Amino acid sequence: MTSYKTTLSSSGEDRLWTADYLKILATNFTASFAFYLVTPLLPLFLSETFAAPKDVIGLALSGYAVMAILARPVAGWLVDTLPRKRVLLACIFFNFLFFGSYILAGSLAFFVTMRTMHGCPFGAFTVANNTAVIDVLPPSRRNEGIGFYGLSNNIAMAMAPTVGIYVYTALHDFNVLFIIALVVAAVGFMLGCTVHMRPHTLAPRAPGKVHLGNFILLNGWMLGCNMAFFGCCYGALSNYLAIYGKEILGITSGTGTFFFLQAIGLILSRLQGNKSLRKGNFVRHALQGILFSTCGYTLFIACPGFMAYYGSALLIGLGNGHLWPAFQNMILGVAHSTEYGTAMSTILCSWSLGIGLGIFLGGFLAEHLGYTFMFWAVAVLHCSGLGLFVLATRQFYRQHLCDSQNDASLK
Repeated sequence: MTSYKTTLSSSGEDRLWTADYLKILATNFTASFAFYLVTPLLPLFLSETFAAPKDVIGLALSGYAVMAILARPVAGWLVDTLPRKRVLLACIFFNFLFFGSYILAGSLAFFVTMRTMHGCPFGAFTVANNTAVIDVLPPSRRNEGIGFYGLSNNIAMAMAPTVGIYVYTALHDFNVLFIIALVVAAVGFMLGCTVHMRPHTLAPRAPGKVHLGNFILLNGWMLGCNMAFFGCCYGALSNYLAIYGKEILGITSGTGTFFFLQAIGLILSRLQGNKSLRKGNFVRHALQGILFSTCGYTLFIACPGFMAYYGSALLIGLGNGHLWPAFQNMILGVAHSTEYGTAMSTILCSWSLGIGLGIFLGGFLAEHLGYTFMFWAVAVLHCSGLGLFVLATRQFYRQHLCDSQNDASLK
């Protein structure tokens, strides 16, 4: 088996911005755009169209997330054991079909069922496309290529909700939104069909033998645990930000600006950190990101006010923009070439599970101890994640990276 390489090409002739790489970026952008176009308005849709109570709205939204998390480990196994393009196209196609089902929904039960099941192809797509980008990048440019890949999602996150709210405000017709999402997803499918990927070594499939390593990268468990810390903090912040701003800070319409500034921070971090990623300085890159985010979470709660509120958004965006590509490259570094899908699934599931835990614990703490205590707890938790990275995770990564390379050299 071969392990993930971070060395630069000696020839310098490998190009990053190839047609296939741009298509993968566009495919990720279209899927993310379609998703974020409708998601912020779904509670309003369910309330206005079906008079759905709050608990049913919560079920519809949480069911999607649960199915996405459950689908990712299976998707990671499939993209390692089957031709990746076939898996990717299946994910994009079913993601496209489910947007069409929203238009046909004539009852609350049908819509909730379709929305919940939609989590499967979208969750699988995030794994398949994150793995596909590896197959279209030259090995010498993978580090920075993975960093720029996240920009396509960041831009979609910044643009889509604004477009969705504008369309709804102008037309007051949810079906128009669903049709736009359907068309955008169809464009993504057509682009995916034209991508050319290098063939990869398939992971061996032993009939009747399924074990934990098929779905979780055991070599990367510490990286996953550390990522869950940061996901937990972000889950609590992103879900209780608006109500904290309104009830405690008196900021009634600043949530959109907060997330916009966070997206700006994400984009700036990807541009600024390109050189570091190209050199393979993943530990330093991750540490910089964790420090940025820790400062952001601490500033958010320690200095309540408009300037700190918006300044923390930029810092958290900068932090996450450094953190994500570094951790993605690190987990690939402890994986063999037949485990890239499982590696991506592990890091994505860790983040998602952390977000879910953050939403649950954040709500519990806010209910019993107040929002101020809850956000202080978030800041302390992020500091704990920083401590875990400095004291354990970076050594774990270096040790397992060395073992992986040594093992590969013996094959």
